[in-house]
Amino acid sequence: MSSRTFADKHTQSQTSSGFEFIKGVGQVTGGTLLAITMLTSSIVAGGLVGLAISFRNLPDVRQLRNFFPSETTYIYDIKGKLLASLHGEANREVVPLDRISPELKRAVLASEDSDFYFHHGINPKGVGRAVASNFRSGGVREGASTITMQLVKNLFLSSRREFTRKIAEAVLAVRIEQILTKDQILEMYLNQVYWGHNNYGVQTAARSYFNKSAENLTLAESAMMAGLIQAPEEYSPFVSMEKAKTQQRIVLGRMLSLGWITQAEHDKAVNEKITLGRIRSFQGSALPYITNQVSAEIAKKYGREALLKGGMRIQTTVDVEFQRMAEQLVSTWHRRLLGQGLRNNQIALVAVDPRTHFVKALVGGVDARTSEFNRATQALRQPGSAFKPFVYYAAFATGKYTPSTIVHDTPVSYRDGSGWYYPRNYDRSFGGPMTIRYALAQSRNVPVIKLGKAIGMNKVVETCRILGITSPMEPVTSLPLGAIGMTPLEMASAYATIANYGWQSPTTVIVRITDSSGNVIVDNTPKPKLVLDPWASAATLEAMRAVITEGTGKNAALGRPAAGKTGTTSSEKDIWFVGTVPQLTTAVWVGRDDNRQLASGATGGTNVAPIWRDFMTRALQNVPVENFKPMSSFPRPLS
Repeated sequence: MSSRTFADKHTQSQTSSGFEFIKGVGQVTGGTLLAITMLTSSIVAGGLVGLAISFRNLPDVRQLRNFFPSETTYIYDIKGKLLASLHGEANREVVPLDRISPELKRAVLASEDSDFYFHHGINPKGVGRAVASNFRSGGVREGASTITMQLVKNLFLSSRREFTRKIAEAVLAVRIEQILTKDQILEMYLNQVYWGHNNYGVQTAARSYFNKSAENLTLAESAMMAGLIQAPEEYSPFVSMEKAKTQQRIVLGRMLSLGWITQAEHDKAVNEKITLGRIRSFQGSALPYITNQVSAEIAKKYGREALLKGGMRIQTTVDVEFQRMAEQLVSTWHRRLLGQGLRNNQIALVAVDPRTHFVKALVGGVDARTSEFNRATQALRQPGSAFKPFVYYAAFATGKYTPSTIVHDTPVSYRDGSGWYYPRNYDRSFGGPMTIRYALAQSRNVPVIKLGKAIGMNKVVETCRILGITSPMEPVTSLPLGAIGMTPLEMASAYATIANYGWQSPTTVIVRITDSSGNVIVDNTPKPKLVLDPWASAATLEAMRAVITEGTGKNAALGRPAAGKTGTTSSEKDIWFVGTVPQLTTAVWVGRDDNRQLASGATGGTNVAPIWRDFMTRALQNVPVENFKPMSSFPRPLS
């Protein structure tokens, strides 16, 4: 966050006195009245300074020099479109005094404290008026709060009307006036005060009530906002425009009597048509799967308090229209799969740019409105044969194997734990000798297990860790068949690293985070590191291309170079297609939340590859065709 405090932020631009925006105040009050007022204020203030010695337990107002108010965090798409605002109790966006309409400053001062720039924290005229009123009523009926005293109450004290609390307010107000300038106090007050409907501060209130920034408010809008302060929900124009207009006229009348506006300005404001915005607080997110993932990442790194009160500005990696296209496609295919007999199906889709590892689309289910559980990032599901490319990469990285190496799809058995393990293929047949390329294209199980045993399953686990897969896994004989839990995000990220020939940046949904003053907190500009062997990565891509051109993934063919792998687990509980072109890597998973069988015969090649093809076709509409780099572009590792 910025090292500049709330009190001193933006004050360099406030070189002029607050008198400039209250035209003619000095002329209206007159020099004699001003002198008397200031003398009286000084006498009363002097008495209160002495009284302050007895209030040793009051808060130390010097902490205001380092005060940061809680402020709403905003999440945007990659082009700057607002996706969501996150806040705790206080929905607030802090703005400097010079970005607040002069009309609003005048209206608030006229309504709450017209002598603000002439007193030292308390107003003797207001005190006298309140004392007389309260004496007549026999209790505390009227306050004498200045803007400084109201700020004290908001920041330090309870709102209960007690005599001792009012004295404490006065004491602390005097103290604050000794350490902060008038402009600093007014800026802090306008950003702190409650305006109704969970809007704290002028900026969020202006956006909510009138759909505009606080600096662009008209006199009519400013007077209506100033009239809300005493009872925001009661006088809200969203609740009663009649009451809001009544309060507006009271404020405008006060401004006219002070000589701060002319009769013509008064009449124009009274007759101005008010166009309302909408209540914005606690709105739902435009893209729940994206904003929930962002929130989870920020809360994990900085804590939930910083997320809800830190005033962060978070730019995500997604384009809102692209994400909506992905969500709509998932919804459409959910209905189509129902027609294919895949009852109660859920779909997750993650698309990653392999060159940056920026997430371009992240869909965690068929409908975020009915379930915000994010299957793309939270559901650990078995990848089945979609895991096999990691085993083949590990073999290629030894330098002993190529996609043309012959492997044997023949019966074999392994002592595994307390018994024997007999690997079988999906169709329960054996194909004899075949190339690795063909074995992967046809998704044969026995050859990949033999290869995994040959290089060592620990090498496979090591490869997965390098790829960023954190899910628990053991180097057991069945590991190459993907009998472990992984998320679609992990799968997409791992394939993206292979697609980028071993270059990897942290996969993220966040481009940049700044504080409300524009200071950079997080900059996720890609800084790729080479973590895999480029030749072995190119060899893996070549083998995966055969999956689409001649193997189980023919339904994923795009009419342009693409590589990928189908995945189908036993009992058809999880079916996948994960694939890539040089510019985009996408993982698609289909399954049921109760982890039961989707349908007899459901496979990644039959049911998921068409979803992947449909998404990639739309995503790549304006993206030029690009070829993968051949293995010959890189030196082969020494065996």
